[in-house]
Amino acid sequence: MKRTAIILGCLLLASPALAQSITEKTGVNSVLGVAPSTADFVKQAAISDMFEIQSNKLAEAKGNAAEKAFAKQMVADHTKTSTELKSLVSGGKVTAQLPTALDDAHQSKLEKLKTSTGAEFSETFIDQQVGAHKDAVSLFDRYARGGENAELKNWAGQTLPALKHHLDMAQNLEKQHSTTTSKSSK
Repeated sequence: MKRTAIILGCLLLASPALAQSITEKTGVNSVLGVAPSTADFVKQAAISDMFEIQSNKLAEAKGNAAEKAFAKQMVADHTKTSTELKSLVSGGKVTAQLPTALDDAHQSKLEKLKTSTGAEFSETFIDQQVGAHKDAVSLFDRYARGGENAELKNWAGQTLPALKHHLDMAQNLEKQHSTTTSKSSK
């Protein structure tokens, strides 16, 4: 208990940028509905797009027909948002560092997909897509409502409806998979 209080105290005393980074990374901001810092938003949005593009390219090669159709749409849409985000940063409208590679958590998810086949691939892919889009909707919604950079805040708000649609699509894919799986196990 004492250790937790000390850690919490250190977090509160840390610089605002560091504290936001830690709270965003641990998911505290998401639970509390707090907008991420611009740097955190850019990093997470870019990693999210990279993961979506790479994981869905795998699904285009390894998935069933429904997964391939979903994947094609995700690759196109996330390539577009990735390009838009890069343009905002390179155009000087947003001051932030774009990551060049996936973080460990997303890389681990991608590795799991690479080694999965058949039903295991479908189950893993769909679960990851639902989770990733829930996270993206939360991230973009929080930044659109309370972000620091007006240009980026506007972009997040304009991108949010597409991400919500992606989440609906992923959840529908999940329902189709559940129905197919339950029918085949009877």
